[in-house]
Amino acid sequence: MTWFEAVILALVQGFTEFLPISSSAHLILPSQILGWNDQGLAFDVAVHVGTLLAILLYFRREVVQLSVAWGNSITFRKQSNDARLAWLIILSTLPAGIAGLLFNDFISENLRSSAVIASTTLIFGLALYVSDKKGSRKLELNSIDVKAAVIIGLSQALALIPGTSRSGITMTAALLIGYTRDAAARYSFLLSIPLISAAGLLKAKELYEIGSDNDWYMVGLGTMVAFLSAYACIHWFLTFLEKIGFTPFVIYRLLLGTVLLALIAFSG
Repeated sequence: MTWFEAVILALVQGFTEFLPISSSAHLILPSQILGWNDQGLAFDVAVHVGTLLAILLYFRREVVQLSVAWGNSITFRKQSNDARLAWLIILSTLPAGIAGLLFNDFISENLRSSAVIASTTLIFGLALYVSDKKGSRKLELNSIDVKAAVIIGLSQALALIPGTSRSGITMTAALLIGYTRDAAARYSFLLSIPLISAAGLLKAKELYEIGSDNDWYMVGLGTMVAFLSAYACIHWFLTFLEKIGFTPFVIYRLLLGTVLLALIAFSG
């Protein structure tokens, strides 16, 4: 991997991890379309760490409040809105975690292709458009209850399929059941913390078991670039979401899906 490839892939990870356009799709495509070599497990760990650091830093106040409240709810049986939200985030995380354990190998072996990415990019792009237009957009973050947490959590499990977009599908589900754009985005971002942490730990464990002779300069570069780009992306997205809505991302997904289908047709 060259430093140019490392920077581009880290930028892609940072900018797409939290946007509703699928980071996994964009990280798979360079190797399939541009002929780049696979970035390797160590680099995957690096960019996951970078995006995790970005979300933790950006939501540091919320993370501390939720963590303290959750600890108090266990230790002192002290209930609060923050404790309730922390438990709901855990509840929403379970479906994706269980699905990952059951189907990860099957998905890795059978669904990481341009055809699957093109299909899910188009299908879930249209789903995002419908939910943004049809949802009432009245409910705020503090209105999330067990039913909403389960629905959003079940939708998140679909993000194991490349091209779906974890943030995109969770925001789609939240919008569809009546939450505001800001509430949908913030809950999706908070929900990403345990999943990115778990994914990073699993990849790090695998890396430790197989060993690595990677260029650690590239790994460090990937972590830094992913961190900076992810932080900027989160800030920009939350700042302008109410003004721009989700339509630009829907258009992008439709264009990307169409281009992918055309490339598949011509290559066939």
